[in-house]
Amino acid sequence: MSEHENSYTMEQASRLLGISAQKLRRWDEQGILGAQRTEGGHRRYPREVIDRLVLANGGAFAEKTSRELASIKKTLAEKRRIIQLLIESEGRYRDLVETSHDLIWQTDAEGRFTYLNAAAHEIFGLAPQDLIGRCFFSFEANGSHVPNRRFLSTLRRNGEVQNHVTHLSTARGEDRWIGINARITRDEDGRMLGIRGTARDVTEQHLAIRRAEHVALHDALTDLPNRSALQRQVEAALQSGQPGALVMIDLDHFKRVNAVFGHGAGDQLVSGLAGVLKSVARDRCGELFRIGEDQFAFHLPESHREDAQAAAAIALDAVQNYRFETAPNRVVSSITASIGIALHPLHGDSWAAVLAAVDAATHQAKDMGRNRVAMFNPASDALRASHRRTHWSQLIREALEQDEIALYVQPAVQLSDGTPVHREIFMRIRGEDGQWAEAAQFMGTAESTGYAPALDLRVLTRVLTHIHEQRSQPLQRYSVNLSASSIADRAWVREFAEIMRDSGVPGELLVFELSERAAMENIDATASFIDQLRPLGSRFALDDFGTGFSSFYYLKRFEVDYLKIHASFTQDLQENAESRVFMKAVNGLARDLRRQVVAKGVESAETLKLLKETGTLYAQGRFLQPEARLGEPGTVRAVRGKRRA
Repeated sequence: MSEHENSYTMEQASRLLGISAQKLRRWDEQGILGAQRTEGGHRRYPREVIDRLVLANGGAFAEKTSRELASIKKTLAEKRRIIQLLIESEGRYRDLVETSHDLIWQTDAEGRFTYLNAAAHEIFGLAPQDLIGRCFFSFEANGSHVPNRRFLSTLRRNGEVQNHVTHLSTARGEDRWIGINARITRDEDGRMLGIRGTARDVTEQHLAIRRAEHVALHDALTDLPNRSALQRQVEAALQSGQPGALVMIDLDHFKRVNAVFGHGAGDQLVSGLAGVLKSVARDRCGELFRIGEDQFAFHLPESHREDAQAAAAIALDAVQNYRFETAPNRVVSSITASIGIALHPLHGDSWAAVLAAVDAATHQAKDMGRNRVAMFNPASDALRASHRRTHWSQLIREALEQDEIALYVQPAVQLSDGTPVHREIFMRIRGEDGQWAEAAQFMGTAESTGYAPALDLRVLTRVLTHIHEQRSQPLQRYSVNLSASSIADRAWVREFAEIMRDSGVPGELLVFELSERAAMENIDATASFIDQLRPLGSRFALDDFGTGFSSFYYLKRFEVDYLKIHASFTQDLQENAESRVFMKAVNGLARDLRRQVVAKGVESAETLKLLKETGTLYAQGRFLQPEARLGEPGTVRAVRGKRRA
């Protein structure tokens, strides 16, 4: 059979298979259905192959082949799409990894870097390729070894660690705090292949937290650790069973320095003494804390009675011999201190107990005459006084929190006709027995514990509210007592004046009473307070006048309207001629200075008669009218003629 008889032309094959000649050419080029070439270059297809294809497909070869080819084409297109997506995804991943500010890293089973992204340069100061084969802890700073070993131990045990912060030193010698997240990678058999994770430079956040902690635990003026820091240290020592001593150094008459020389001099004194006492504490293997305006404390770990007494004696001598200038060529050299000592755990097994013990010892040193050292004695009067202060401090806090403060009122009257001049407000809180306790029982504690300003402000707002509620009735003037710590606090005075202005209550309806002691403790603050409130129309009284004769000299500085004579003078008029002379002198002085004298504590008709003889025009006391709850009616006793039943 000739060659032509054993083969088909392209046209014959196309007709038999039912596909176009063009497709046959493509199949030939693609190797799907190969053709032979004649000498003239024409394609011919083996007859046997074409016939078998035609026979096998029952004449439907073209249709089936088209479906298969279409399916193959679709599959290839899908694969090409998936491959393209994978390429794009990998590109995005690499872009994200390489441009991330976070360090992305991977190590081998020994912890040596096998991959790092570009952020490595910022964290370590080296390019990624220069870090291959090294590890994190090749850069650890001093003090980081133990926490880093703990990190690795936790990682091996749990397989993952998050937010571990370590301190590194870069190749440039810069400190870095790095937050690390890490996870172990394993093979199918659970063997460790390596570690991978992320890391971030948290230096700014770490330093900010440390600064905030420093501020919270240090005194702003001296930068010494404060009371909170002392509490932490003592509690840690107690928890570990470590013995030690707490030495409290309370500066004597510190308020006089502020009053006479100003707060700037007081700050200068505190700063200077802080430097001296810090050196003493360091020499005794202890630490100095500033725990109050005029109080320092040593904590002496592993110290016993003799060690603490020796340190306290050195501190006492250092304070006594300290000199500081309040102005050029003006040196103050009369500073002393009262120092108390408590041992732990002997005198207390808790922070509160140790603090109460050392506070009691310090008060004992003051009671013994100041400028001395006292060791805590459980049987001392100072301890009982400390318990009383603790007791009243708790009751005051509860009264403020529960707003359980009662206001009583007693009028000061004009003796000529019994007309009330003003009504003095007296504050009371619940005592331990549930009865209303007078201010004399707790105001000393309120002053020393810092509650007095809050009590004063609470009383003022209650009085202003009462005046508002009674505005439909005839207006009455009320007198409110203020503490020394309140008027010495500039922020408190600003808030006080703002409340007064916002209340809408006319200022002339209020008299503010300042005790002679409070006024003399801080003369400048007293004068400033009066100057700030005077424009509002308020009046002022110097209470308990006569208990300190030095106040006569300063009367010209205090623009007060009333001098309220202490009850001890009033009640002594019958037996003591000197008291009668004093009353006559005060009344004469008051008239010359255009002040009004109010005698307090009038208990009898005889006292009232003697007061009139001394020229006293105003008085108050139980004989005239007992104290009554604010808002309740009260009747002033007639002041002419005989006493009525």
